[in-house]
Amino acid sequence: MLAIRLEKELELELDMLAKSKGSNRSAVVREAIVRYLEDNEDLELARQALAETGGSKSLKDLRRNLGLDN
Repeated sequence: MLAIRLEKELELELDMLAKSKGSNRSAVVREAIVRYLEDNEDLELARQALAETGGSKSLKDLRRNLGLDN
């Protein structure tokens, strides 16, 4: 269980969004939190990949590494 306080304006926007989706506040907030967590996980994975590769590769090198150039 989680309780949060929202400004009235934000609460009204949340209600309008939930209504337009045929949903409720809890479902909309839950979906937003899940997306936020997934985005942060993707960002961390991208940072790790960048650190492992040491930067960027040229398109030519990338195509060769993926076996796209014969």
